[in-house]
Amino acid sequence: MHDPLATGEDARDRLRAAVQRRTLQVVVATQVLGGAGLAAGVTVGALLAKDMLGGDAYAGLPAAVLTLGSALTALVVGRVSQRHGRRYGLGGGFLVGGAGAVGVVVAARADSALLLFAALLAYGAGTATNLQARYAGTDLAVPSRRGRAASIAMVSTTLGAVVGPNLVDPMSRVATAWGAPALAGPFILAAAAYLAAGTTLSVLLHPDPLLLAERLRLAAPDDSGAPAGTPRRPTARVAGLPRGVLAGGVVMVVAQVVMTAIMTMTPVHMRDHDHSLGAVGMVIGVHIAAMYLPSLVTVRSSTGSDGSRWPWRPASCSWRPGWPARCSARPSPRPS
Repeated sequence: MHDPLATGEDARDRLRAAVQRRTLQVVVATQVLGGAGLAAGVTVGALLAKDMLGGDAYAGLPAAVLTLGSALTALVVGRVSQRHGRRYGLGGGFLVGGAGAVGVVVAARADSALLLFAALLAYGAGTATNLQARYAGTDLAVPSRRGRAASIAMVSTTLGAVVGPNLVDPMSRVATAWGAPALAGPFILAAAAYLAAGTTLSVLLHPDPLLLAERLRLAAPDDSGAPAGTPRRPTARVAGLPRGVLAGGVVMVVAQVVMTAIMTMTPVHMRDHDHSLGAVGMVIGVHIAAMYLPSLVTVRSSTGSDGSRWPWRPASCSWRPGWPARCSARPSPRPS
């Protein structure tokens, strides 16, 4: 049987390009669905906990449980993807997230706090999977287009994340018609979106981009002259974490704390001031759009035409009371 991996570099490049186009189309579709599933639940999770548990003090629990479930699932999805491919890892993660959303609806109808938190733990799987799914769009991308592929996936998430919260009102009416609390309505949308995303990935993400990328890497001759198929060893091993990784991790943790606090309490605050669920959904949708849309700009400022990085970092920042902070930026030196 004809194997395109063994027929030369041109055939491998054509195969890579064809599968990359198909993969990116699948990723875009699932990111739209995943964004809708993520944002719909985030919009009303705190409000649902407040109603079921009876007080603002418990409004932050759903976000905490969801984040814990997301963190635990990220490890599992990553390991399954590495061993068996993106199709199984991402498809399974979205399906678990959809099942969790169904569980939230059931818990709201049964007024069971214990079931609610168990379901939110599973619902967090959808969040982790949605974040990892964008990297499926970069597995087969050439270095100069990896940033662009990731940016396309992130912008696709924005489409779903903006539409989802703005369907809070109609989905609330659907939930009421089914005998569930109105605040369970967005989780019905989340369940449908996550289950659809998982099914789409399981059926259409073939050939698997991560597995094919590894096969193409092994089929290509090594720069050192070793024959194709020879396992490659890293050229250098760094002890501990590089300083940039540690700094980036700290920045992400601090930013996540601030963002989660604001996203959790904004719906509660707005409802306390008699704003409608539709208004809450619109605000959350705008917030999420502001999270992802800048990727269209940042990808251009951080990646050169040859795939090399052009990181910009602040050289100095100064601030005085009554004056805005001033920062000067300079490009980091290219590695030699």
